Amino acid sequence: MARSLYGLLALATFSAVAASIHQQPLSRVKEKPNIVFILTDDQDIELGSLDYMPLVHKDLINEGTLFNRHYCTTAICCPARVTLWTGKNAHNTNVTDIFPPYEGHNENYLPVWLQSGGYSTFYTGKLFNTHTTDNYNAPYPAGWTASDFLLDPFTYQYLNATTQRNRDPPVSWEGHYTTDVIAEKAYGFIDDAVALDDSFFLTVATVAPHSNVAAFEIDLDDPLNSPLDSILGVVTPPIPAERHKHLFPEVKIPRTKNFNPDKPSGASWVKALPQLNSTVIEYNDGFYRARLQALQAVDELVDGVVSKLKEHNILDNTYIIYTTDNGYHISQHRLHPGKECGFEEDIHIPLIIRGPGIASGHTSNVVSAHADLSPTVLHLAGLDPRPDFDGSAIPVTASDLLAAKESGERGEHVNVEFWGLGLPEGKYGFSLDDGKVVGFGENNTYKALRIINPAHGHNLYYSVRCTNEHELYNLTSDPGQLHNLYPHPYPHQSSLSYSSERHPHHRYQHHLKRILRLDALLLITKSCAGITCRAPWSVLHPQGNVNSLANALAEDYDSFYADVAETASVRFDKCLLGYIKEAEGPQSVGFDFDQWLIASQRGEL
Repeated sequence: MARSLYGLLALATFSAVAASIHQQPLSRVKEKPNIVFILTDDQDIELGSLDYMPLVHKDLINEGTLFNRHYCTTAICCPARVTLWTGKNAHNTNVTDIFPPYEGHNENYLPVWLQSGGYSTFYTGKLFNTHTTDNYNAPYPAGWTASDFLLDPFTYQYLNATTQRNRDPPVSWEGHYTTDVIAEKAYGFIDDAVALDDSFFLTVATVAPHSNVAAFEIDLDDPLNSPLDSILGVVTPPIPAERHKHLFPEVKIPRTKNFNPDKPSGASWVKALPQLNSTVIEYNDGFYRARLQALQAVDELVDGVVSKLKEHNILDNTYIIYTTDNGYHISQHRLHPGKECGFEEDIHIPLIIRGPGIASGHTSNVVSAHADLSPTVLHLAGLDPRPDFDGSAIPVTASDLLAAKESGERGEHVNVEFWGLGLPEGKYGFSLDDGKVVGFGENNTYKALRIINPAHGHNLYYSVRCTNEHELYNLTSDPGQLHNLYPHPYPHQSSLSYSSERHPHHRYQHHLKRILRLDALLLITKSCAGITCRAPWSVLHPQGNVNSLANALAEDYDSFYADVAETASVRFDKCLLGYIKEAEGPQSVGFDFDQWLIASQRGEL
């Protein structure tokens, strides 16, 4: 639908900003930069979606910096979004799936902090799942000067959205394309923000390229016992705008080495998946094209936001941040469309930032994660970070990067975690046969680490599943994560016991030496909080001389890590659908290097 028609709809629907503001900013801060945060839903980077967004390239990538090593820590929407807005990993927010409760976050998250710092704050689009036409006011989301949220059960219906503005009742947009509706609301909020003459923070959260999901009902008191077909609704490929349905007719999913491989890969339920047949592959190719087509309206939205900022002559004083909640896989590792896995397709995601002091046309290789984004926004706004953040501000300007290098604060690791099932999407992903689920993954709960440090040759993924199966991949030699390097030649021995006499094979010792360090680091990060998330090596080496895997691999520490492994290693006692600490095995190593060294010198070990 043409933007002019949406402009008329907007004039008829949007109330004047003076009558709609319920939370006034505390002070005027015109000298501070504006911040526009554009958040897509389920957008991949590994499968090349950005290659099909020319306006994002023109307006953001060419004029800003692409952060090439950005990750989500939990590959599903609500946990990822809560991490994004709180700066805390999911094991500290206890938001681990798409269902509420989300208690404790409404008064203590990014927009509230920005308002305290003098910003006007605006939001349009998807906030969380189960934010519905029934509970949108119980309570109203805090922290927004003005808002216009998508509401369930219509959030993922591209042609049947329902939104709710400020304290007004919900409004149906049946027959209108959701991304275009959200775009017009975003343009209106920029106008409103400029009228206030304050610095502003605006989030624009589209649902593209998420699957289209028909209306469904969930018993919020007992969501997991709701009928399965009700929970999932009718999940189909995303619906593009009519003007984009003809695009990319010959495009197919990239045929990478991990695309529907001839041999099974991964671990646990993934390793048991059958190879996809030609009918499913053809369907999945169409699903992939629909995702690219649905992103075209987002591409236009980005250009529209930039044009609106230019119109008000504020583009040069505005940061634009573009990212998504999690990635997506389609046919890799024989998987049906979906997310939730620790594979690169699911956790490696786009992040682009444009604004004052940001290098144009630059690609940054700084390792970052969603827990870093709230600290980054506060830094850009000139506000102090919170001491309980699990993340830290990403160095986005040249001066930031220099300061980070001098301080050594930027690490090489990303904490990755998930609880629950791996749920496939699309018509071949699942079925109901006499009430029995067919085609679902088993429990998908896992803890993992992603380590990237090219200077030392490290490009690793290490994971422990709740079944206590381990995975170790070297993504330099195996970018598709097809060859699990975790050693199994001595099953009668403890998986982490270290002895050159018991395990003389050189390759085994090489992998085991890394695993001892990785497992100890994962033992810290899987339960970390605050500074222990930001600097986990300091827990193992409080003397401060180890801040990377390369440092930790020094031979002087072999005995230390062998003793750590004998004392505690990462394991699960149960496979559960959520975060219950008592089911997740040891929570710490029990001693640090200084204590170990003293005991060793005394002959107490």
